[in-house]
Amino acid sequence: MISRSVLFVKALVLSLLFISCAGDKKDGASSRQDSLGTAAKAPAAKKKTIVFFGNSLTAGYGLDDPNQAFSGLIQKRIDSLGLNYKVINAGVSGETTSGGNSRIDWLLKQPLDIFILELGGNDGLRGIPVTETKKNLQAILDKVKAKYPDAKLVLAGMQIPPSMGQKYASEFKAVYAEIADKNNITLIPFLLEGVGGDARLNLPDGIHPTAEGHKILAENVWVRIKDLL
Repeated sequence: MISRSVLFVKALVLSLLFISCAGDKKDGASSRQDSLGTAAKAPAAKKKTIVFFGNSLTAGYGLDDPNQAFSGLIQKRIDSLGLNYKVINAGVSGETTSGGNSRIDWLLKQPLDIFILELGGNDGLRGIPVTETKKNLQAILDKVKAKYPDAKLVLAGMQIPPSMGQKYASEFKAVYAEIADKNNITLIPFLLEGVGGDARLNLPDGIHPTAEGHKILAENVWVRIKDLL
């Protein structure tokens, strides 16, 4: 017959084993909860910033919704692809390169990763000397590079109608390629490719694209910047 003392010892051992196992399970559950809590608290990766710096074309002049402008359409494309970028529309209607050069310092107070410069069209329509336009565009790019040397720069090319004078129009068009080559940056040869001069894709003023026209502008931009993202 087993003595009472032996039975007591066995019972004690079993109790200790039970407590030990329960403790291990509790510790394991707590560890998993801590891991899940840490993962839940981990901040999402900060979005990079794309700035479109331009005039009424960037601003979406004449559209019912500014998001219909090509910059807004680029944001929709980015979101659909799950890319971690935020687009800032820094377009101001009527802006010249001189005005942009004065405004850029304020804009550069916020960080940016990709800078797309779309200015010069109003210079051309006003007959501002090409040398002045070129100087201002370069000054804007220089300021961006000085503040954010790692930013990727893009220049949107523009053309003006021959009615401004064939020589002037030719020199104006050449400015963009010259600046892009000098700075080794991405060039959109002609932002309004496929839209400029087509009455069906422009507002009655013949200058500003309709919502359908902006869809084409967005494609002109996308094919040049997609590899930068």
